[in-house]
Amino acid sequence: MAIAPIDSNSADSEPGRKRKSRRRQTAHLKQVPQSKQLRETIRAACVAVAAALDKSRPLSKDEMEKIVRDLLAKLEQPDSFVGWTMVMLASEFWRDQIAAVPHERRLFLLPHCLKHAEGCPADYDQFGLDCKTCGACSIADYRTIAEEMGYKVLVAEGSPIVMKIIVSGHVDAIVGVACLNVLEKAIDKILMAGIPCMAVPLLSSDCRNTSVDEDWVHDMIQVPHQQPQQTTRSYVHLMRAASALFEEKELTRLVQPQRKGPTLAEVNGHGAAALDPISATEKLALDFLARGGKYSRPFTTLAVYDALTGGEGTTGKGADRVAEYSDSVRRTALAIETFHKASLVHDDIEDDDAYRYGDITVHRKYGVPTAINLGDYMIGLGYRLVSRDRKELGCDKAARILDCLADCHMRLSEGQGAELLWRDASDKSLKPVDALKIYALKTSPAFEAALQCGAILSDAEQDYTEPMRLFARHVGIAFQILNDLKDWRGDSDNKMSAGGDVLGGRPTVLWALALENLNEAHRTELMGLIGDDSQSATSRVARVRELYAKAGVFDAAQRLVEKYRARAEEIADQLEPEELRRLMYYLADTILDDPAASQPPVVVHTLTTDLAVTPA
Repeated sequence: MAIAPIDSNSADSEPGRKRKSRRRQTAHLKQVPQSKQLRETIRAACVAVAAALDKSRPLSKDEMEKIVRDLLAKLEQPDSFVGWTMVMLASEFWRDQIAAVPHERRLFLLPHCLKHAEGCPADYDQFGLDCKTCGACSIADYRTIAEEMGYKVLVAEGSPIVMKIIVSGHVDAIVGVACLNVLEKAIDKILMAGIPCMAVPLLSSDCRNTSVDEDWVHDMIQVPHQQPQQTTRSYVHLMRAASALFEEKELTRLVQPQRKGPTLAEVNGHGAAALDPISATEKLALDFLARGGKYSRPFTTLAVYDALTGGEGTTGKGADRVAEYSDSVRRTALAIETFHKASLVHDDIEDDDAYRYGDITVHRKYGVPTAINLGDYMIGLGYRLVSRDRKELGCDKAARILDCLADCHMRLSEGQGAELLWRDASDKSLKPVDALKIYALKTSPAFEAALQCGAILSDAEQDYTEPMRLFARHVGIAFQILNDLKDWRGDSDNKMSAGGDVLGGRPTVLWALALENLNEAHRTELMGLIGDDSQSATSRVARVRELYAKAGVFDAAQRLVEKYRARAEEIADQLEPEELRRLMYYLADTILDDPAASQPPVVVHTLTTDLAVTPA
């Protein structure tokens, strides 16, 4: 059945057009059509629709969902196929861009669950399942074909290293097989960034002995290499540029270290004690700068600069354009991350966190005095990166950047100071609006500095100060609430275990919402759980979780995230040029990316969550 072409510009593309967010439970939208004939029919309809779409820019998830819902309605199929059909449409949308990438620059992802679970002889290595010595299931067949064509192949389920592989520059496109849950969590961010991606969904979400449309997988692997008719915009060149700032050679060139002596790597892991005492602080700082993180803040600075100077960094010639950026632009982006990393070192000391980026925190490894000094050094380094470029930047522009950095730094310290005063106070009462005020000060300035510095670098005629300040505040608050929720799920990068905020006595909006909605007896009990040494940490955390669930805290916090996300997107709706508006949508989507949000809430209660924050 033929489907009439749908105009891809019908939503989210007109200047000032509001973007409708739809963040909700999605489990009921992930049914796979049961018959091969029906799957073929829907897939053919997606091919027809995709052929008529404007491919100059990636489709947003909202745009894609609207197209898919219209398509399914015309086919008289249920909404339960929305998720599966979105994968089909996205794959056909990106087919031309996949074709533009040579096979040796493509990554092929396969899931473990295609293996025969009983008696599988394959072992796991650092890159996933090693199928080279086994021919017992279809994984080996696909892998052999793909590798003979030049693909890099990874057998792993929703691997978190996929984006790192892309950003590192090893591959330029991804094709894969996965269940719909994994595709939603692992592929969304890749598609939003404009990275070419195709996928064939598994026919079930079972973790053992599942199946897939094998002829579709063969078709996907064998997409021939040829030039596309139209190139789709992508943030990958800017992402790679931000990441490259922290590679040893480039970081050394931009920072221009003042001290001679061996690096940490060169002293064979013996730590700071093996370094020259005079050069140790500088070496530790450069090591910490280069370690871990998504580098989203320097990316933001570079991307805003690009969006306000023509947006050529996201085009097919983006790599060449980004390569032309001056060192002063690069050093300013680097300075943003330097301030951020300094705040992390100090924050870890104040909270006595044990892990950062999956490694022991600086103060736990080298001691609190060394960590304090290291954070102070990185603050000075951040200012120097800008001040030393005042000739190239111009004195006025350098002063504006430094003023922006200083203002954001001071507000961040005010927010952190408010948190510490509450933590050390005997009265643990806290209202939700006061928790959100702390968040607006503590978390938003780092995002604001990245945005504002990109605009200052671009010499934009329009004053973006106020909208960027508001956007950063809303995103920062939502980000911190998500961080609070993550604390209860466990965090493999930093916290390692759930409930750390409660045990550390830190003020959170979760705590404030619980106090607001529990009865007097349960409020008194909750208050008493902080610092109660008569109970183990495990039992205290378990009881706090029960009280939070009773108060409907987790669901209420998620609604607050969506409220502040919507407010950020309302700011973005009004921005020009279009490249900047789309960037702000992308930042809201990626900074506030939360795969766990699609999971069922712990408890659903009706709470008042329409909270306003006084401008900080």
